[in-house]
Amino acid sequence: MVVKQLSVFIENKAGAVAYITNLLGSNNINIRALQIADSTDFGILRLIVDDGAKALELVKNDGYTAKLTDVISVVVPDKPNGLSELLKLFTDNNIEINYLYVFIGKNNLGAEAILKTSNIEEVEALLLNNYY
Repeated sequence: MVVKQLSVFIENKAGAVAYITNLLGSNNINIRALQIADSTDFGILRLIVDDGAKALELVKNDGYTAKLTDVISVVVPDKPNGLSELLKLFTDNNIEINYLYVFIGKNNLGAEAILKTSNIEEVEALLLNNYY
């Protein structure tokens, strides 16, 4: 399933992540998943939230550089090799993944993987036809 991901560029300093999460939470935005990729001075805070458009507006109005992007969300069986089976499907179909993060959600179906690829539509069709 395609979902919107909020990416926010933040400084690598104490309190930066706490500030963003508080800004969103104080405005009734629920964070469903969060991942941080860092470099020396800055990081990219990637979030799946329940209202991407509102979250984007909030962080931009607060002076942050941010954007919404389409990513794929797919449930992965919570068992040994559950993720490997999904990745094998991508490998067998020459699908490149730009990045991936996985979290355990509230459902009992398994872990949830969020992945970014340049072939969103192709991956969505591949999953519908071969994975679900």
